[in-house]
Amino acid sequence: MTVSGRIALVTGASQGIGRACALKLAATGVAVAVAARNQEKLNQLVQEIKSTGGAAAAFVMDVAEEDQIKSAFKAALAHFGKIDILVNNAGITRDQLVMRMKRTDWDAVLNTNLTSAYLCTHQVMSSMLKQRWGRIINITSVFGQMGQAGQANYASSKAGLIGLTMAIAREVGSRNITCNAVAPGFIETAMTSTLGEDFKQMAVKNIPLGRVGTPEEVASAVAFLASDEASYITGHVLSVNGGMLMG
Repeated sequence: MTVSGRIALVTGASQGIGRACALKLAATGVAVAVAARNQEKLNQLVQEIKSTGGAAAAFVMDVAEEDQIKSAFKAALAHFGKIDILVNNAGITRDQLVMRMKRTDWDAVLNTNLTSAYLCTHQVMSSMLKQRWGRIINITSVFGQMGQAGQANYASSKAGLIGLTMAIAREVGSRNITCNAVAPGFIETAMTSTLGEDFKQMAVKNIPLGRVGTPEEVASAVAFLASDEASYITGHVLSVNGGMLMG
C-alpha cells in the first residue's frame, strides 16, 4: 500500500487498537505522532517503532481537554511539519442502563469519543485543505450501528462518529481529502478484557467467523484507508466484525 513518506497522528495510541494502528502505519513507512494520556506507554511505543527503523514521537494529550488537544497538535505540527493522516481512535466506556446512567458518565463518553474527534479534525483541516491531500479515519464500533443494552452513551457516541464521518467527507471531498470510519466488532483489547467470560462466549456465538478479532486486523483496515489505493473511498464505514453485523 502506498503511504510511505506520510505523517500520521493517532489518538489513544498507548494501547489496544490505537497502538496497533501506530505500529502498522509505521511499518508501511509512515512517520507517526502517537498521542494519549500515558507518557510511559507512549515512550515505549516510540522506542519500539524506532527500533525497527521507523519514525515516531510521543505527545501527551487527554482528548477530553480541548486545551491539551490544541497544545499537542501544535507540538506535533512543529515536530513533523504536517499531518497527512489523522486516526481518531481514543475512546472510553462508562456502561450503565439508561435509567441509572449518571449525566457525568454520559458527558464523559460523548466528550471523549465524539467531541474529541471533531476537535482533533479541526486542528488538521486547514493544513490538509492547503496541501489538497488528507486522510481522516474515525474508529467507530459495531454498537454504533446496532446499539447495545447498557451502552447508550457509548453507542450514541459511536453512531455520532459515523454521522460526523459522512458530513466531513461531503465537505472536503473536492480537496482530495477522504474521511472514512472503521467499525470494529468484538476485538480483544484491554477494554474488552474486563468483560465476563459468559458475555464473551455469548458474543462469539453471534460471530459467523467464530472468534474475536485482533487489534492488528483493525489496524490493517486503517492502513488501507490511509493509502493511495483507497483514494476513491470516502464517507464509508468499513466493518471489521467477523460477520457480527452484515449489510
